[in-house]
Amino acid sequence: MAPEVRRRRTLGQVLLLSAGFLVLVAVSTASVLLVNKARSDSAWVVHTVEAENQINALLLEVRRAESAARAYLLTQGQEFLNDHEAAVAAIGPVLDKLNTLVADNPAQVGNLAQLRSVIETRLSQFDREKQLVARGDLAAAIALVRDAGSTMSSKTMRETAEAMRLEEERLLALRTANADASQRLAAIVTITGSALVVVLAVISVLLVRRSTRARNDAEAQLRESNLNLESTVDERTADLREANEEIQRFAYIVSHDLRSPLVNIMGFTSELEELRNDIFRRIASLARAVSAAPPPPEGAEPELQGADKQLSEDFSEALGFIKSSIAKMDRLISAILNLTREGRREFVPVRIDTRELIEQIVSTLAHQAEEAQTTIHVEPLPPIVSDRLALEQIFSNLIDNAIKYMKPGVPGDIRIRARTKLGFAIFEVADNGRGIDPRDHQRIFDLFRRAGTQDRPGQGIGLAHVRALVRRLGGTMSVASELDQGSTFTITLPINWNVSNRNSDR
Repeated sequence: MAPEVRRRRTLGQVLLLSAGFLVLVAVSTASVLLVNKARSDSAWVVHTVEAENQINALLLEVRRAESAARAYLLTQGQEFLNDHEAAVAAIGPVLDKLNTLVADNPAQVGNLAQLRSVIETRLSQFDREKQLVARGDLAAAIALVRDAGSTMSSKTMRETAEAMRLEEERLLALRTANADASQRLAAIVTITGSALVVVLAVISVLLVRRSTRARNDAEAQLRESNLNLESTVDERTADLREANEEIQRFAYIVSHDLRSPLVNIMGFTSELEELRNDIFRRIASLARAVSAAPPPPEGAEPELQGADKQLSEDFSEALGFIKSSIAKMDRLISAILNLTREGRREFVPVRIDTRELIEQIVSTLAHQAEEAQTTIHVEPLPPIVSDRLALEQIFSNLIDNAIKYMKPGVPGDIRIRARTKLGFAIFEVADNGRGIDPRDHQRIFDLFRRAGTQDRPGQGIGLAHVRALVRRLGGTMSVASELDQGSTFTITLPINWNVSNRNSDR
């Protein structure tokens, strides 16, 4: 899949998810608002029904009070008087509650004020009627009832109550319609939102399936590429291993063949050195004979004079250069032979007490350390599984170098310590010696390369060999150093060297 296609597909999925999220937010917000509105409309519907019920209850209590009063006039029964007084007592709370319910409607407030006035007038008439009956003036009480019936108060009360009831019925119809509309709109929004969510979900599923197929195809291609890569790596590794073994064989053969002529050169140099004395003795004798000088005392060697003496010294110096060069070349050939032999050696992983191993190395280097006035401290070290001979060579070389390159006149201090981390043992060999210029930190690991003042014997092979051994053991090696600040070599090795991978880095 092309990067541009992947980018567009990813952008489309992001936009789709964003659209789905926005739809959900919009539907949720609209639903909340519409539900609140529907609840409010329903509350107003209930409010209107309750107001209408209070109007009917008020009329009922007034009629109840009027009927009980008339029955009392006719029978003077106490139970009718009690019923009348109970009805009159209920009228006041009903009026107050009705006043609270219609307070939001100015027209109803006016109607209620008129209705309250009429009812209060009618209640005062009831009180006069009861007073007349109590005085025994029944005829006057009946006349008062007839006068109240002929007045407009009863008609006005009925008309006002009917007007209030009609107004509440109008409000009930209006508010019921609003509540129904809110519920319909909420249902429409919910259904539409749900449909959009379903559509987006279907599209998302399709996109996910397509992405899954594309991912599966990519994974299949990646697995195939990995298989091809692994086979390619195996082939290249085999080729490199074969080439490495061929180089090692070639280096061994060349080193071995170089040693033969070198031995001859060394032999002839020794013979030439032995002949030198005889040659220059004859030259001295001839020079005396030519100059007619008296012969030397019996048993004394003739002395060279002038140019002959200078020639003898130059000859000796030349022989010295030849012998030192032969010795250096012999050491290099020996080192190359050792490297090739070491490269062919099979590593054998065994469990090693590293502290005991390093203490043995320190004991073998005790004489050199004493001469260099150097103290070696070995801290507690973790045991590891590795090749014993390789570890001996690694730490022997590092400790020997630390002793060799101490600062003159300064007591040396070498510390070997270690720690473990994530299945690896991290060893450090630190000293307070000359130090190494940071520019030479990589150079010192190159074969036949050395850094700093060359006042110590060496061929520039040791650290290169050490790093090669560390790599074969599955580890890494680094150095931290500054001039005149000492050096710290850090070696990281597996605590349990994987036996299945041994010798794989050869």
